[in-house]
Amino acid sequence: MPEAPEFDVAVVGAGIIGLAHAYLGARSGKRVALFERQPAASGASIRNFGLIWPIGQAPGTLHQMALRSREIWVDLLRQTGLPYDASGSLHAAYVKQEADVGREFAELGPALGYECGWLTTEQTLQRSAALSPEGLLGALWSSTELTVDPRQLIAELPGFLRDRWNVEFHFNTPVTAVEEGALYAKARKWKAGMIVIAAGDDFDTLFPCCFDVPGLTRAKLQMMRTVVQPRAWRLGPALAFGLSFRHYPTFQVCETLPALKRRIAEEWPEINAWGIHVMVSQTPRGELTIGDSHEYAFSVDIFDKAYVNELILNYARKHMRVPSWKIAETWHGVYAKHPELPYLTCDPIKGVRVVTVTSGIGMTLSFGLAERMLRDMGVLP
Repeated sequence: MPEAPEFDVAVVGAGIIGLAHAYLGARSGKRVALFERQPAASGASIRNFGLIWPIGQAPGTLHQMALRSREIWVDLLRQTGLPYDASGSLHAAYVKQEADVGREFAELGPALGYECGWLTTEQTLQRSAALSPEGLLGALWSSTELTVDPRQLIAELPGFLRDRWNVEFHFNTPVTAVEEGALYAKARKWKAGMIVIAAGDDFDTLFPCCFDVPGLTRAKLQMMRTVVQPRAWRLGPALAFGLSFRHYPTFQVCETLPALKRRIAEEWPEINAWGIHVMVSQTPRGELTIGDSHEYAFSVDIFDKAYVNELILNYARKHMRVPSWKIAETWHGVYAKHPELPYLTCDPIKGVRVVTVTSGIGMTLSFGLAERMLRDMGVLP
């Protein structure tokens, strides 16, 4: 069997976690190759809001990792010239229990390292003309969130990494086996000092033993995108609502959260049953990305539910004013999910690291997580 040139680092998977490892490895002077079985990445990395979302990460290690990831994101985006929006985020409150949680976290958050504060109704509307003023009680403001177009980013980053950092890409190249110091793809043996496997929710192809973890499953989320909004109209900060307070671990520190959870369960049982928490971001071209729901099962239902999309849209229409609600696209994303672990790592053999984000925060953690993994492997100092 012919042998290909040797690499310092080989990465399997061209989603954002794989690209992050490739970039940081190459930036440190290592010779890097990346292998992707599809013509282009087509998984969770292109099926999301495009949000880098530090406000959603639990205080401490994860939040610090998210902030570090944000630093690397900004530096990389400036290098590439790819568009991004650093407009922050708003969690808008329309019922008392939502406002209670928002106000409480606005008091607790700064001491925990969050750049956030509570805005009155008037202050909130000054930041976002997209929110409906009817019933608006205010919003939790955070300055750290970024928005990108994940489709554009995942499509264009490989070319930048190839041209600027000499990363060698092999698309349409399924890796079928890995051993210490080498991987096999298309009947060739590719030698590498270190190998990172970032294959998302593929639990079966390489080292299925790493995914034999109690509680590990998959999450399916339904999302939509509108037509392009008029050029003069912009969303402003990325939007979340009171529903998101119950979704993100950040807000577990709030004593007012249980009362909000009870109200949601009692008054909006269908929203609660489908794990819906409505968020909205805007692409550089002007489309609005709207979602999402959460279904958990090891075997994902391939059919989307129009009824769930309507629940999401009805909530959004009630709380927002936008020029056009015409939906251009619908889809679903799938990612690995664990009830306690935000990410899963495994070293099945010497020099091989399997890494999978298991909490739907791959865009946010990506570069911070990759930096930690590569340091742990001895690739970075």
